[in-house]
Amino acid sequence: MGISDVDKLRILMPHWIEHNHSHEAEYHKWAAIAREQGQVEVSELISKAISSMKEADKAIEQALQKIGGPSGANEQSHDH
Repeated sequence: MGISDVDKLRILMPHWIEHNHSHEAEYHKWAAIAREQGQVEVSELISKAISSMKEADKAIEQALQKIGGPSGANEQSHDH
């Protein structure tokens, strides 16, 4: 018997949150670089994207809690 779709979500959602967190520092770095280069609007838009991503993480976390929290099998790797 295979893994259910709900169980797959319980594995995937923590990964999605971790994935977003893994990029956050880089986004901050590039927002600062854009600002230093006089690209204030670009910097502000990157910062807005960071805030939106944090809101998305909150929604994913809430969804994860609604389906019973993370599965013990969420140690799957993901390469970039």
